[in-house]
Amino acid sequence: MRNIKITIEYNGTDLSGWQLQKPGKRTVQGEIEQALKIIFKKHIRINGSGRTDAGVHATGQVANFKIDSPMTTAEIVRALNGNIKDNITILSAADVPENFHSQYSAKQKTYRYTIMNRAARPALEKDFVWYVPYKINLAVLKEEAKSLIGKHNFASFAATDASKGKLTAKETTRTVYELIIRKKGAVITIDITANGFLYKMVRNIVGALLDAGTGQIAPGTVKKILKAKSRAAAPGTAPAKGLRLIKVEY
Repeated sequence: MRNIKITIEYNGTDLSGWQLQKPGKRTVQGEIEQALKIIFKKHIRINGSGRTDAGVHATGQVANFKIDSPMTTAEIVRALNGNIKDNITILSAADVPENFHSQYSAKQKTYRYTIMNRAARPALEKDFVWYVPYKINLAVLKEEAKSLIGKHNFASFAATDASKGKLTAKETTRTVYELIIRKKGAVITIDITANGFLYKMVRNIVGALLDAGTGQIAPGTVKKILKAKSRAAAPGTAPAKGLRLIKVEY
């Protein structure tokens, strides 16, 4: 039995996220598993490195599955792409050790959040950015982001409120290795690399940083939100369409 690792790019605009859902909902996992069924004439379950929400994109999602087939990895890539709609693309495939698991073997992941910051609304990039027409103080964004780097309890930035007993401190503790904010022209990117992410963690962090950068919360508030360890202490969630998974490292 071979263990195949694939790297995937997808436009999440018309997809209901990564994970399988009820019939009628198109998901990345569902589309790839359907293609595998066509190719290999049986159901093959794939493991993703992590779930992405509806509307979230990826340029470096990773998954793995096991097959008993002599097809080369190049042939597998061609066959999959020939049986999947063009908002999902298999970039590469490789044979990996039997114990490789795309989620549990991952060491760190990097997500990128993109903001379009100008007066005119975007036409070409509208499905891939959060359009923010008012002034953003980049220096404040960068200063507030410093408090999030390192090992912390990120309960305040989880979709589920840990303060209500739904998650333990161990479950909400993550290590953020890098949080890099750049601006080129009207585009601001926020790259976050961590050993793992809570559900909607990146979007909740971006929502808080933007509130600070636009003056809706006072300087130093992001650090206070982090220390509160309660989702109720944090601002709203940034839109899904500005987020993409760009890299998974093993």
